[in-house]
Amino acid sequence: MSELIDNRRKRQEQLKAIIRDLHAGADLEEIKQRFKELLGEVVSPSEISEMEQALINEGMPVEEIQALCDVHVAVFREALDNKLNAAVEESVADSGTKIHPVQVFKAENKAVSRVIDQVDALVDQIAQAAVGTDVTEHMQRWQSLHQRLMELDKHYRRKENILFPYLEKHGITGPPSVMWGIHDQIRAGLKKTNQLISSTVTADRGLTQQIAELVKPCLNSIKEMIYKEENILFPMCLELLTDQEWQEIADQSGEIGYTIISHAELAEQTQEEAEAEADAPGEDWQGQIPEGLLKIGPGYLSVEEITRIFNTLPIDITFVDKTDRVRYFSQGKERVFDRPPAVIGRKVQNCHPPASVHIVNKILSDFKNHKRDHADFWIQSRGMFIHIRYYAVYDDQNQYLGTLEVTQNIQPLRELTGEKRIDDFQ
Repeated sequence: MSELIDNRRKRQEQLKAIIRDLHAGADLEEIKQRFKELLGEVVSPSEISEMEQALINEGMPVEEIQALCDVHVAVFREALDNKLNAAVEESVADSGTKIHPVQVFKAENKAVSRVIDQVDALVDQIAQAAVGTDVTEHMQRWQSLHQRLMELDKHYRRKENILFPYLEKHGITGPPSVMWGIHDQIRAGLKKTNQLISSTVTADRGLTQQIAELVKPCLNSIKEMIYKEENILFPMCLELLTDQEWQEIADQSGEIGYTIISHAELAEQTQEEAEAEADAPGEDWQGQIPEGLLKIGPGYLSVEEITRIFNTLPIDITFVDKTDRVRYFSQGKERVFDRPPAVIGRKVQNCHPPASVHIVNKILSDFKNHKRDHADFWIQSRGMFIHIRYYAVYDDQNQYLGTLEVTQNIQPLRELTGEKRIDDFQ
């Protein structure tokens, strides 16, 4: 056994050395040859993940790994291609879930790939059109296809907010952070492409240039992400996660929703079970809730009443405890941000994109050190004007207990004018 462990460690050091040299500017083809000579043609997804995690632990910035992620895959591609599909399908079949989350992700990827093929062909036609040509019909078709690609956000959100928390429980934090950063790059590319489509009616050199420099790279990034998911991420997850964890992931997925493929294709029953699970409190906390009434300040409330009160408020409430772990969130009718049960117990830093984690840490540090007791932000998204306020929570001795996040769509409030008194109620 010790010999096997030593061999795996040596293999990991070799992998890390290859990637360090790659980051230092070594020739890609030379790196590929070294990989073949030193490690042969077989490498597992978990080894690639362990290698990236180890490099991050040793101080390599997440952003640097993210920037060269596609190059990493290029090095390992030959060892990964055509070797894992059978193993993935076997693991899915043995899991016991009616529709395994990996099957859902892969079905979405197939649908996305079909749309990308159509977009690729369409933008090639647009790019070849003579300058000044009216391309309105092409742009309308492109807009329709692009709106389907915009649904990738749900695919990525299910990874970020449901799948990644389970990987974190198994000690895998670096690779999900790298992947989340790439998600955000793809989102930004899709948003810019949407603006390009909306503002264009005639062909010109600028449009051709944008297709080459913005659209094509974005589509390629999506295809590369599909490859990473199906050849690295999903097989690694199947090695690590238990059948129970996969069932929990399946149960929580319906709340965020799916990309392009219909609910019927994913089985109506699975969707209904996911919604029922989203409305139920997490089992890990049920045993700790005492029966009867609780003394709350000057009054008394039942657990049912407390739950319904929080869920009736026109705001989203999330509580992060003093160890920076998510302990509670309300479940109102109109959610602003995703809050699946998987986030309970998750480090709040892992609930935010990598680029904003330093801001989160700054706010928490200020709260713990009593430098401030709240922080305010507001953004505009999906027709909403969203106000976000973080409150520091202290006990009677002024000891830090945690942070309360309160989120509300205040667009309806901003539109109010004049007065409406209680006497005016009808």
